[in-house]
Amino acid sequence: PPPLPEYNVFLCLFLRFIFCFYPPQELAAMKARLKEMEDEANKLRDMQAKVEEEMNTLPGGAEATASREEADGRSIHVGGVDYACTPEELQMHFQSCGTVNRVTILTDKFENPKGFAYVEFLEADAVANALLLADTEVHGRKIKVSAKRTNVPGMKAGAGGR
Repeated sequence: PPPLPEYNVFLCLFLRFIFCFYPPQELAAMKARLKEMEDEANKLRDMQAKVEEEMNTLPGGAEATASREEADGRSIHVGGVDYACTPEELQMHFQSCGTVNRVTILTDKFENPKGFAYVEFLEADAVANALLLADTEVHGRKIKVSAKRTNVPGMKAGAGGR
């Protein structure tokens, strides 16, 4: 059999096994198709890199990041939210802290609540007031309140464990 690229030991052994059973013309067709697939994968990688570069250099990219950080500075994370709780109920619970701009209860892909929410205020000082409402009850459940953190692009929580 012809020498194989060193992709993976198992793959090499498998291909050597396959080469024993196929006539040379079929092997040539398989190799041509494999090369086409590798070329297509390289084109897709190049296109993705180009799009990512354009996304990072879009005008207003830094302004959008600054705006997001500013909004995160006016927001809190609420954990332990009851699955039956509505955004309006959370808004009423936190309205004593300051003007609530938006309440977002996160859901899974089936639209089931995940049990936590984000509350964005109009004023940044409302966050300190909202932190005082930690361990209060909404729908009979104690909620956990913390300042919302700003995600750093490229950093994944828990990377390295899974």
